[in-house]
Amino acid sequence: METFREVCLSMPEAYEVLHWGNPAFRTKKRIFATVQEAAHTANFGFTPEVQAAFCGQDGDSFFPVKGGWGLQGWTTVHLKKVKKSMLISAVQSAWYGAAPDKLQEQYRMQNGL
Repeated sequence: METFREVCLSMPEAYEVLHWGNPAFRTKKRIFATVQEAAHTANFGFTPEVQAAFCGQDGDSFFPVKGGWGLQGWTTVHLKKVKKSMLISAVQSAWYGAAPDKLQEQYRMQNGL
């Protein structure tokens, strides 16, 4: 759990809040990830296209959230199964989708994207 928290908080202007009693990580714009510590899972706010990519690449660790939220791109990851490199990539993707436009632009410039 600490690795997940550290990666989330390493993203520019990300901070932790409580959301329905669970830790959540957000930008000024919106939540990009939540964690259910007891279940060792986290949920990411992806687009449906990004969700398909992660689920297709590592279907043992990533899967759509059940119901309407999953159809919108929200995706669950098993934190004990996922490789650290995939976890970092997932956090970055979810953060990027939640970040305000100016912060996205700054991130692209700083990372040569």
